[in-house]
Amino acid sequence: MHDTRRTRLVLGVLIVVALLLITIDYRDGGSPLIRGIRAVSTSVFGGAETAANSASSLVGPGQGGSSQVRSLQQEVVRLRAQLSHAQLSQAQYAQLRRLLSIAGKGGYRVVAATVIATGQGFQQTVTLDAGSRDGVRARETVLNGQGLVGEVTAVGPSTCTVMLATDSSAQVGIELAPGGQLGWVTGPGKTASGTAELTLQVLDTHVALTPGQQLVTSASVHDRPYVPGVPVGTVSRVVNRAGTLTARALVRPYVNFASLGVVGIVIEPPKRSPRFSVLPPRPHATPTPTVTVTVTPGARQSPGSTSSGTAPASPTAGG
Repeated sequence: MHDTRRTRLVLGVLIVVALLLITIDYRDGGSPLIRGIRAVSTSVFGGAETAANSASSLVGPGQGGSSQVRSLQQEVVRLRAQLSHAQLSQAQYAQLRRLLSIAGKGGYRVVAATVIATGQGFQQTVTLDAGSRDGVRARETVLNGQGLVGEVTAVGPSTCTVMLATDSSAQVGIELAPGGQLGWVTGPGKTASGTAELTLQVLDTHVALTPGQQLVTSASVHDRPYVPGVPVGTVSRVVNRAGTLTARALVRPYVNFASLGVVGIVIEPPKRSPRFSVLPPRPHATPTPTVTVTVTPGARQSPGSTSSGTAPASPTAGG
C-alpha cells in the first residue's frame, strides 16, 4: 500500500525545487555554481531536475516567463501520471475497505494483494503480487470482501499462485447456517456457459436443503488450507436425485470470480471460530400489505363494488 499523503508531499517538493532551479538559472546563467547544483540535484531529485532542464532550455535571457510556466505544467502532469500508477484506483480502494471489514469481523490477519495474472490451462488459477517475502505460505486461505476466493498452491519470493474455489479439483468443507450441518462443495471447473455454481453435498441424509441457505467454511486441520467462518455462498437449487445417499444442491458463490481485484491472504487464523458472524444478512421478502375496508351501516355502495373486513354488528331491537 502507498501513502498518498507522502506522494503528494514528494510531488510538492519536486515542483518547488524545479521552480527554484529555473529562477536561479534564469538570473545567474550557466555559472559553475549552478552546474554544481544541477549535478547534485540530478542524483537526488531525478524527475524534478528533468523539469528544470526542459523548462530552462526553452527560456533565454530575453524571453518571458509564460513558456516556463507551460513547460513546467506539462512536466507536472507527467510526474502526476507516473505517481498515479503507484496508487490504488477508486474501485480498488472500495474492494480493500470491504476486505478489511470482513477480516476484522472474522479475526483474520491478512496480507492484501492484487490479481496480476490468470491461469491459461484447465485449472482455474490466478497469480497475486505477494509472496514469501510478505509472509505468504502454501495452503493458506484467500478471500476478498465478498467471501472465499480459494487457496494458495505455490509461493515465490514476490508472487503466489491461487487455485480458485471454482476449480474442478477444489473441495471445501462447509457448515450450513444456522444449524451447523457439515458438508463440502466442489467447483464446476470451466463451463461453456460461464456460470460458476458450486456443487454441495452434506453428510446428514436427513438434512432438508432449501434455497437461500447460507454456507461458510468449516475449519481444516490446523486451519489449512481453509480457516473457519469465511462466507462461501447460498443454496440456489436443490438437485437431489433418486438413489443418492446424501442431499445435494447447487450453491451460488458470494464472490464474483470474473472480476477479482484486491484480495487478502490469511497468514494468521482467528483465535476462535467466527461461525456465522461474518455472513451478510439474508434478504427478507417484502410483506404484502393488507387493506381492511369497514362498511358503515346505511352507506350506499357503488355498483359492482365489494367490501372486505368486518362490518359493525346491527343494533339489537328493543322492546
